[in-house]
Amino acid sequence: MEKINIKKVTLSDIKDLQKIGKQTFFETFSESNTEENMKKYLEEGFSVDKLTEELTNAYSEFYFALDNQEVIGYLKLNVGDSQTEEQHHESLEIERIYVLQDYHGKKIGQILYEKALQIALERKSEYIWLGVWEENPRAISFYKKNGFVEFDKHIFVLGDDEQTDIMMKKML
Repeated sequence: MEKINIKKVTLSDIKDLQKIGKQTFFETFSESNTEENMKKYLEEGFSVDKLTEELTNAYSEFYFALDNQEVIGYLKLNVGDSQTEEQHHESLEIERIYVLQDYHGKKIGQILYEKALQIALERKSEYIWLGVWEENPRAISFYKKNGFVEFDKHIFVLGDDEQTDIMMKKML
């Protein structure tokens, strides 16, 4: 593995975004959820229409992690009214950090997180926040290691299953 590059995602990258989004979500959550709920979420959450809407939203940004030219992970950030929960206007939400399973343990998630932190600092955000599934101890541990603390909970719907996300934030 050579140097990992970070690239801002544009509309011309939509097929790559759809592919990495579906693959990493499936790898992360398929063992813990029903096939029907996964299928429904992957079809709706990663449809070309939904991704086009997200990519053209001025308050959301996506970034790829690239090993050579291969997309191995991605990051989605939201600010302002695009945040998935009402928060302070000067906060930044990390909605997604996902990395291909083959690259787990190789610090790709950390590189993507550092990109989010850099953007938050450039924007002079007061804090970074996110929601993480309460049954995803690996992710919870990752964010705690990076200085995040729990501050609330919210519901995330996967198919017809209401799941609880722990909301975590890091003051800047």
